[in-house]
Amino acid sequence: MASSGIPFDAAAIMSSVLEGILYGFSVLMFIVTIWTVTYKRRIRDFATLLFLLSTAHIVVGIIRVEEGLVKYRDTFPGGSAAFFADVAQDTFLVKDVILILQTLIGDGVVIYRCYIVWQSVWIIIIPCMMWCGIAAFGVFAVYCLSQVSSKTIFTDQAGHIVAGFIALTLATNLLSSGLLAYRIWTNERNVSRIRATRGRTPLLRVLVDAAILYSASSCSSIICFTLSNNGLYAMADLHVPIISIAFYMVFIRLASSQHINADYISTVLGRTGEIERRNSQQYPMQSLHGICEQNDTSLAAAPKAHALV
Repeated sequence: MASSGIPFDAAAIMSSVLEGILYGFSVLMFIVTIWTVTYKRRIRDFATLLFLLSTAHIVVGIIRVEEGLVKYRDTFPGGSAAFFADVAQDTFLVKDVILILQTLIGDGVVIYRCYIVWQSVWIIIIPCMMWCGIAAFGVFAVYCLSQVSSKTIFTDQAGHIVAGFIALTLATNLLSSGLLAYRIWTNERNVSRIRATRGRTPLLRVLVDAAILYSASSCSSIICFTLSNNGLYAMADLHVPIISIAFYMVFIRLASSQHINADYISTVLGRTGEIERRNSQQYPMQSLHGICEQNDTSLAAAPKAHALV
């Protein structure tokens, strides 16, 4: 399958420049994340892992550009364009491995959030199966790319594996993010029925924005692959910092929401129903105003909720 679009060497330069810009934003957001989650080790460790993978990816990308444009410019058969078109190069495979790891970590965290919010293993069975499929497609894709002889990612076998990996990643993210957003929305709606205050959905909006950003990158890759466009190489490089940025958005929002009162945090963690049932059993004849006051007292004494990650 012949590729189209910009030349391979131009695609490599463009992807490196754009990835560098996004990496700069991700570094800034990483610093803010570490500063705001000083006492939350789980989030801090995960953010650090994303940062290390993003850094490794851009370093390998710079090495690849230097090899293609300087080191092997005159010695590689076909010149720089042929070098960047060769998907069996070690640097290209290393970048793919980093991309797969970043994708698995990102999708795994979204699935974990679903489990925390729903508090049910059954709800994440299908997402977990899809996550295992992503891992299988990723490993097989790297193997097929290392064995191709046509020096292009759009070959029949390797192309089908890559397309399956991208499509399954998109489906997993949409399903997991949808389940997460639905649970938060329904719990907050239940709270609004017994509260006179207006519902607050800042965290829900951030989760949706992160999911849209993540999905937009995957959709762009699918479009480029369908058109056999070399822009797929650029989108693959941009996907790594985009994953980091999407999750830093959520981390920063979670850490900066310390002022949110306990009833909203309880809503996110799915504890509203338990509190309502306890109050209704202990104070069946209380007025609605009295129930709300009792909820405030109970929630103020409750320990702080853990972060979703």
